[in-house]
Amino acid sequence: MLKGISPLISPELLKALCEMGHGDELVIADGNFPCESVGKNAVVVRADGHGTAEILDAVLKLIPLDTYTEKPVALMEVVKGDNCPTPEIWKTYENLLEKYEPTHHGIEMTERFAFYERAKKAYLIIATGETAIYANILLKKGVVTP
Repeated sequence: MLKGISPLISPELLKALCEMGHGDELVIADGNFPCESVGKNAVVVRADGHGTAEILDAVLKLIPLDTYTEKPVALMEVVKGDNCPTPEIWKTYENLLEKYEPTHHGIEMTERFAFYERAKKAYLIIATGETAIYANILLKKGVVTP
């Protein structure tokens, strides 16, 4: 155990977060996301039994968002024609982003297949057990300043 690090952050996840550099991206994926097929070239870390919001909270305590891009966060938008209301979990994400990155947390809404293509280039995919639909979130890592 380490002081100050959430127990949700496994040693494998902590290592992957430390290995990421400025501009690298990570996906916190819901339980329906095709983590292994999309993440063939990524580090895939399992966080089964945990939700995306609690993992997002733990991750944002450790990494900054990229300030060199206008929108360092991406969400998979609801597919056109899908009879689904705006996912409630997005408000939770907004609150967490405001908490940790109050001055810079622009969100890009990304079409489903474009999100998959972007996720294929991510350094890290965190596979959660989240049951909410459209709960996938992508973060671009920034720079830790002195």
